[in-house]
Parts: sequence; structure tokens; C-alpha cells
Amino acid sequence: MASSNEYLQFILGQLFELEEITYRPMMGEYIIYYRGKIVGGIYDDRLLVKPAKTAISYMPSATYELPYEGAKEMLLVDEVEDKSFLRGLFNAIYEDLPEPKKRK
Repeated sequence: MASSNEYLQFILGQLFELEEITYRPMMGEYIIYYRGKIVGGIYDDRLLVKPAKTAISYMPSATYELPYEGAKEMLLVDEVEDKSFLRGLFNAIYEDLPEPKKRK
């Protein structure tokens, strides 16, 4: 099942106060970037983030879920209604995320 544009717009609205939130459509889903780094994505109308150490400590009871068949597990963000929680999560995990790969 592909993610809806409505859910994407809801998540983008929740993250509105963060600078440099971008996304890229990918096979019916959406990859979410924060300041140029891939933070996670929207898969089947669920917000999933990479399981960086800070994300795990920020959401100790989060469940691991597969974004799609054959992918690595990611953390499900349940508290998408809480704007301040989402801002804090994205700011916390930013430093743990790898730098974007340079294109040749």
C-alpha cells in the first residue's frame, strides 16, 4: 500500500518549525530529509526513522518495523501528533546520521 499525500502533508505540517525538511517520493512512499541527511520516511502512512542510538534512547519503547519487504528495520514513531516531540526527535538524531554521500 502506498502512502497518501495527505499523510505526507500532515507530517510536514508537524515538522514545519524545523528548517530544511525536505522529501523525495520513492516508489509510492516518501524519504524524509533533515538538513540534507536521510532521517527516515513515510511508509504505508507510518512515520519511520532510522534506528540511530539517540533515536532509540529518545523513544525507548518504540517498535521496530520494516518499511517494505527486504529492507532494514526502522523505528515506528507513534507520537506524530506531538510537534515538540517530533522536533526534539529530529534534532536529537541529526548528529548520529551519516553525512550524505557525494555524487560523482
